[in-house]
Amino acid sequence: MNASETGIWSAHDAPDVAAAQFVRWFREVAPYVHDFRGKTFVVAFGGELIQDGGLESLVADLSLLSALGIRLVLVHGSRPQVNEQLRVKGHITQFGRGTEPTSPEALECAKEAAGEIRLDIEAAFSQGLPNTPMSHAKIRVFSGNFVTARPVGVIDGTDYRRAGQVRKLDVSALRSVMDQGGIVLLSPLGFSPTGEAFNLAMEDLATNAAVALRAEKLIFLTQNRTVTETDGSVDTELARKDADDLLAQGILDEDTTVFLRHASLAVKRGVARAHLVPYPLDGSILLEIFTHDGVGTMVVEDTLEDLRAAEADDVGAIVQLIEPLEADGTLVPRGLAAIERELERFTVLEHDGVIYGCVAVIPYLDEGMAEMACLIVHPEWQGTGDGEKLLRHAETTARAMGVRRLFVLTTRTSHWFLKRGFVQGGVSDLPYEKRTHYNHSRNSLVFIKRL
Repeated sequence: MNASETGIWSAHDAPDVAAAQFVRWFREVAPYVHDFRGKTFVVAFGGELIQDGGLESLVADLSLLSALGIRLVLVHGSRPQVNEQLRVKGHITQFGRGTEPTSPEALECAKEAAGEIRLDIEAAFSQGLPNTPMSHAKIRVFSGNFVTARPVGVIDGTDYRRAGQVRKLDVSALRSVMDQGGIVLLSPLGFSPTGEAFNLAMEDLATNAAVALRAEKLIFLTQNRTVTETDGSVDTELARKDADDLLAQGILDEDTTVFLRHASLAVKRGVARAHLVPYPLDGSILLEIFTHDGVGTMVVEDTLEDLRAAEADDVGAIVQLIEPLEADGTLVPRGLAAIERELERFTVLEHDGVIYGCVAVIPYLDEGMAEMACLIVHPEWQGTGDGEKLLRHAETTARAMGVRRLFVLTTRTSHWFLKRGFVQGGVSDLPYEKRTHYNHSRNSLVFIKRL
């Protein structure tokens, strides 16, 4: 499938767009810019990205993120470079993914490779030629002995020798660098208090850094290692529990397994979002961050234990959620009887016995559409992502029905839906039954999202 069919273009191959389209896109990304300014992103990539010639475009995109006020920690790997060093020196050892036994000779190769890559990255951030993405950029990259490591030791009789694990990071020093507008660069090496050096797994180092810094995002740039649906499309969002279930099945390739396991671990330990993003797609990190669906797989906590089908005893609580919005004209009045009739279409959010959110999905299967109605989060719980949780659940429910278009009617929350991938339609776009009952006096706006 080519770019014209998928709608995803390389930045170098994309067709010129009209000025109005550019302005619309710029306005659409503004909320993300506001949301992410001052947040910490940990971006991790293996030596494969450098080997494949992707460093220059990545650095340009990272410089843009830095200019937008995003605090960056970069973690690089060096596996192919270390393996090449070993081969040239006549060693038969070759490193795979994850933590492996490391001989003193292999450690020296790891030091050499890390030093070369670090210099390449620093040089890439130092470019400032006119008419390039780095023009007038003054990006400072800081690396150093930020990571304290300990030896892996002996596991199941195997001595891992100079392979290490992260013991702690100098968080105050890392934050000091970012407070000054600098980018932190971490190489996959750590040092013990006695001065010994240890070889670290890039994925483990990046995960520990994201957790220690309470990062908003951990982003793994991979060689197209994303989670896919049965039809080959990218599964753009996974609840952590679903990711763990998928890992337990053992059906993923080794690289995807390692990345997904660390993404799940990071989210479990408090990182808000963890992403697997394909670096061969030019600009993929920007597409993942600044578009609603992104181009990779995102793992989120999504505490599904709070989300359940509505029951008869919930009707009163649902009515209490709806009544204030009916009173101020945000929602069309439904009444108790209507809620009871449509109860099987409702899902509620419950915590400690309190119903604090709800949503209904009403199918119009003959026309391949469904309505999302009564998406409500109690004011005391707003701003914590529960509206997003209900939206994701509604989309999943609609897909399970075989529906490909989800629509909403709203008078006051159009921007919220636009930000989340809905586009404005008209009354004529509604299913026939819905059109015949449309209340023209309310003049509700119609928004539609393709699933």
